[in-house]
Amino acid sequence: MSHLARSTDISTSHEAAAHVVSSGLQAAQQDRAASALKAHPGLTSMELAKATGHDRYMLARRLPELLEDGRAWRGPKKPCAVSGRSACTWWPVAPGDNFPLAI
Repeated sequence: MSHLARSTDISTSHEAAAHVVSSGLQAAQQDRAASALKAHPGLTSMELAKATGHDRYMLARRLPELLEDGRAWRGPKKPCAVSGRSACTWWPVAPGDNFPLAI
């Protein structure tokens, strides 16, 4: 998984990133994002935030982490019903599914 803070970020960003991981907040947010995807597959992150009440920025951080972990995949773009702009869709990956071979 990628680092939560860039090497050029100030020390407080690294401290915050360490807290998010060590406190279990990152894992809890990833689980919430994964559950949201299962309930609402094929939405943009803004649509997913609106449908679930989850913070849009939390989802924007955690969905790419789920992608790296093989728990989600980024689908085709579509016009977002919330922003009106083109955005990628997000889809859940069931445990054991091998989507890289399917697409």
